[in-house]
Amino acid sequence: MSEPELSVQGLDAAYGASQVLFGVSFDVGRGETLALMGRNGAGKSTTLKAIAGVLPPRAGQVILRGKDMAGRKPYRVAHSGIAYVPEDRQVFPEHTVEENLEIAQKRGLDGTAGWTIPRAFESFPLLLPLRRRMAGRLSGGEQQMLTIARALMGNPAVLLLDEPSEGLAPLIVAEIGRLIRKLRSAGTTIVLAEQNSRFCLAVATRVAVIDKGGIVWHGDVEQFHTDPTVQSRYLQV
Repeated sequence: MSEPELSVQGLDAAYGASQVLFGVSFDVGRGETLALMGRNGAGKSTTLKAIAGVLPPRAGQVILRGKDMAGRKPYRVAHSGIAYVPEDRQVFPEHTVEENLEIAQKRGLDGTAGWTIPRAFESFPLLLPLRRRMAGRLSGGEQQMLTIARALMGNPAVLLLDEPSEGLAPLIVAEIGRLIRKLRSAGTTIVLAEQNSRFCLAVATRVAVIDKGGIVWHGDVEQFHTDPTVQSRYLQV
């Protein structure tokens, strides 16, 4: 791998006195999709929250294009180029779909604005007929697509997706998978925390497996398929 777009090194995080992450480390190259996989409670969501600044890490580094983001306020992390799509979506319910997109619109790190409202509706065609609808009246799948589109409106360098397929109808899951592959082809760097291994392996280029708050395996998707002990040891319930 050349110089990574995002490098997470020795990340520790805790909720009060309960430590959840223990020295989490991985790199993601520009244009790669890294699937962060593990059982429920392994630390997937906590890792993304610590990277995004939602949960301040106790130790470690979150290096984006050579700059350490660890410990910065979430809005500063976002302005620096890391977009976070949380598991519970968190749309602005009393604003329309289009207003949700407008709120998040800003230029990227290099000053470009590749993501615009017309591009968002082109990439998320299911949202176009809903553009005037209040976001709080959308279905779960529609809200998931809106939160991803809203994150992209900030023209981020790295997109963090927390359990994007959870609880959604198969049609919506397939649409989100199609979108992630399209984003990867366009050069977007993605970290995907997901328990659905079939979904992960269909969209990712590399895999990092987390267990009990630490990375226990990492490699590309082909290596994952040829190591049958990984899934049985760390992913099966």
